[in-house]
Amino acid sequence: MENFTNKLQSVNTFIFDFDGVLSDGKIYVQRDGEQVRATNVKDGYALQYALRKGYNVAVISGGYAESMRLRYKDFPGMEMFLKVKDKTIMFNDYLQQHNLKPENVLIMGDDIPDYKMMLMAGVKCCPADAAEEIKHISDYISPRCGGNGAVRDIIEQVLKLHGKWFEEDACLW
Repeated sequence: MENFTNKLQSVNTFIFDFDGVLSDGKIYVQRDGEQVRATNVKDGYALQYALRKGYNVAVISGGYAESMRLRYKDFPGMEMFLKVKDKTIMFNDYLQQHNLKPENVLIMGDDIPDYKMMLMAGVKCCPADAAEEIKHISDYISPRCGGNGAVRDIIEQVLKLHGKWFEEDACLW
């Protein structure tokens, strides 16, 4: 655990998959064909708080539905990359655009399409219900499932370690 804590010291960027990480992985298809996913409000609070504290936050997902974008439209600075075929290319582009080093990036993924991208990051995390292959390469497995607080869990750990959690502005949205 000490090595994991040391890795968290250098994190300034969070990248999350959507389906199975920010959501529980279930997709509800409405009559008009729109796909709807459920997300967790506590994860949402942690995301906006990390953004306010100056962290980079991005979503790299193979999925796409307008509702995914709409969920985070009021989170200034959060970048959404949806319908991504090759996540490693998007990861490298994101690092270049923001002049980041891989060791400063924490990625939380849950399934095989996240595997190669996760190998490229300094810190690899997953929800409790992630695929076994993802658990095997993860530095940390949250006790929470995707869409049920796993994102809040890891953001809170990083911000607490950096002394930025529950500061004076914590009660603001």
